[in-house]
Amino acid sequence: MALKGGEFLIKESNAADTFIPEEFNEEQQMMLQMCNDFLEQEVLNKLDRIDALEEGLMPSLLDKSGELGLLGLTVPEDLGGLGKDFVSGMLITEGLGAGHSFAVAFAAHTGIGTLPILYYGNEEQKKKYIPKLASGEWKACYCLTEPGSGSDANSGKTKATLSPDGKHYILNGQKMWITNGGFADIFTVFAKIDDDENLSAFIVEKSFGGIELNPEEKKMGIKGSSTRQVFFNNCMVPVENLLGERQGGFKIAVNILNIGRIKLAGAALGAAKKVITNTVKYANEREQFGRPIAKYGAIRYKIAEQAIRTYAMEAALYRCSKQIEDYIDASIKSGMSKEKATIEGAREFSVEAAILKVNGSEVLDYVVDEGVQVYGGMGYSAEAPMERAYRDSRINRIFEGTNEINRMLTVDMMLKKAMKGELDLMGPAMKVAQELMSIPDFSTPDISLFAAEKKYLQNFKKAVLMVAGSAAQKLMMNLAKEQEILMNIADMLIEVYVAESLLLRVEKLVGLKGEAAAQAQLSMLKVYFYDAADRINKAGKDALNSFAEGDEHRMMLMGLKRFTKVEAINVKEERRKIAAQLIEANKYCF
Repeated sequence: MALKGGEFLIKESNAADTFIPEEFNEEQQMMLQMCNDFLEQEVLNKLDRIDALEEGLMPSLLDKSGELGLLGLTVPEDLGGLGKDFVSGMLITEGLGAGHSFAVAFAAHTGIGTLPILYYGNEEQKKKYIPKLASGEWKACYCLTEPGSGSDANSGKTKATLSPDGKHYILNGQKMWITNGGFADIFTVFAKIDDDENLSAFIVEKSFGGIELNPEEKKMGIKGSSTRQVFFNNCMVPVENLLGERQGGFKIAVNILNIGRIKLAGAALGAAKKVITNTVKYANEREQFGRPIAKYGAIRYKIAEQAIRTYAMEAALYRCSKQIEDYIDASIKSGMSKEKATIEGAREFSVEAAILKVNGSEVLDYVVDEGVQVYGGMGYSAEAPMERAYRDSRINRIFEGTNEINRMLTVDMMLKKAMKGELDLMGPAMKVAQELMSIPDFSTPDISLFAAEKKYLQNFKKAVLMVAGSAAQKLMMNLAKEQEILMNIADMLIEVYVAESLLLRVEKLVGLKGEAAAQAQLSMLKVYFYDAADRINKAGKDALNSFAEGDEHRMMLMGLKRFTKVEAINVKEERRKIAAQLIEANKYCF
């Protein structure tokens, strides 16, 4: 039985049913190689020119990627695309993720720029716009954020009023932080019609007139990404350009964000791998005290930890991407259109998408930060690649909903699924509460491969259920206001999902290639679980200390200690094994 979104917390997943990146087929590997070649030949040698916003350069790069079919990869063939599946689309996002500002422009065009029309447009709208967006003839952007409405998108002030002859909506308002705004031909604009409570969405062509742009924003990073304020002054939008139904804009925004979140993790993965490769190469070349710095333990620690976090994040990313793809396929078989099936697939796994967005952006931030450190003084110099990578990474924790919002959403969406009866959280949480009263299990431990990690994982899940169940019971409706506690629970959930994904990946890899071929991956698994236990313990303790008291508090702290207990391992040696493989390969090699 395929797991539904959020069920990872209460049900066991099977390694045999889990897709892992080691299973990409030949065509997918060729697509990834094409992306790497495109970046090397067209993008990475022009980064200074891109960052200087050289006139016409970014649109020309989008044109070239359009000629390769990259802009329309997941667009249906009858609309001018290649009709590829969700996992292949994710792979392209990863492949171009190391492209700095180009990756942002690409993601904005193919994601939030194209998808609202593809998924919510009627037949005429799709036929008119999608082929030209898929080829790159028209460039797209997405206008949601306003000076007064960021995370609270539905509070936007942009207005649309029907013209006296009933043929146009007259659009007035201001949007900000619009990626690709400087060269876009097509704008998906969110506005409220008259006194509507909720947003509606409109397809606006630049040629309609009444659109003014502020100069390019000056930003900390992604300097080559066109970011502008857009003003609509009596912009006349034909009534047939209403996208979806009236007041349906917020739903469009939320559902497109689900896809945007998981795609952001894909781009972060591509960037992280590139940074690790640069870090390893530099560590092998740079000599201090008569030997390459890659020979020193402090540097090996950094390289290994970069790889562990990246490999684990990748496991989670493609596990979820394949689950979304399988959901899409099953929905199409039951008679749903591909567009609706894709929206529903991303919605079903919205908890996982939020987890991946947070984890992906924070892993990349860790990786670039340590990359700068390994480069030392050169890491701080604009002459070397780390300075740009460091600045460009930082936006990812803000894009597609801040990590704070996404953490709170993770818990909120889980609880809503439980309220609707889609997820039985109460049953398992009650079981854990009963277990706290029972005598711990002192039976002889299973010493087979992965038995320890499987036991730890079960306990990690119990820790989350205990803390979340108790918080929900104790605080009831007030839990939504206790943001610190929600963030603690979210951190526990993220650790559980990533740890489980890593375990499933390594278990399947050993099944495919044998234990001898997966030594470094087994080391990654051990180290990740060892560290995850402490991170889960800390988040759980912080939460419990915030709301529990008396005997119950003491008992749950003891339970938390029990659920996050792991055997001692020699982390130094395990990390050295991982680093040795990277150093020998002179690149990210997993």
